[in-house]
Amino acid sequence: MSHALGLAIESLVAVLLLLTIGYCILLNKRLQRLKADEHSLKATIGELITATEIAERAIGGLKHTVRDVNENLGSQLTAATQMSAHLKQQLAEGDAVIRRVSRIAAAARPPSGPQEAAPAAAPRSSSARAVAEAAQAFSERRRANGLAA
Repeated sequence: MSHALGLAIESLVAVLLLLTIGYCILLNKRLQRLKADEHSLKATIGELITATEIAERAIGGLKHTVRDVNENLGSQLTAATQMSAHLKQQLAEGDAVIRRVSRIAAAARPPSGPQEAAPAAAPRSSSARAVAEAAQAFSERRRANGLAA
């Protein structure tokens, strides 16, 4: 019986060794897949590092561009503000000139009343002449003051 017991133990050890070999083969396949995944993961990490470096360079370039645009925009904004103030002043002066010219034109017109029944052609030509003379006088005054171009 000792032979039978020894044979049973040896058989049990052989079965356990076969199971161990089978499990080792299974583990080997899993390790090979893991190694393949590791290689693809390393490649992916390398690509991510490269993309990160490219993005950092692009961000640096964008920061430089933003700085340049900020400086240019600031100077252009200042120039636009000055131009706006200058145009506002010129518009105010132009408005004052228009008011003066309209006062001169109104002063140069003869008062029209019901008692005047003169022909229409004579007052219009004298009125136009008076307006032209008033405008000429105004123009000469402006040139004398150095305000007309």
